Amino acid sequence: MHATTSADIDRQLATDELTCVFLWGDDCYNCDIAKGQMLLHESRVASLPVRWLHANVYRDAKLRDRFALHGVPAFFFFRAGKRLGRITGWPGIDAFCKAVLGLTNPPVAT
Repeated sequence: MHATTSADIDRQLATDELTCVFLWGDDCYNCDIAKGQMLLHESRVASLPVRWLHANVYRDAKLRDRFALHGVPAFFFFRAGKRLGRITGWPGIDAFCKAVLGLTNPPVAT
């Protein structure tokens, strides 16, 4: 994961790669659970076809305000600067991976 800030996030999101912005905070219980699960399942998370950014929104209030956060962790997904979706809270590793894969392989309408 690469760190981002309010000063450089727009530049970092200007890519055709699916990008996840993981917003978290210091001493956040739920953030620590998410981080722990992501580290425990590191190879599974690393295999997701996503470019990762992260930011501590307790230290960067401009990012917190930009995303109108009322709680963390929050995961926002972008492609070419366009927001595709978000996951708020930590749904667990299985639900998280399923949701991310749904963004990379959307269902085909019949």
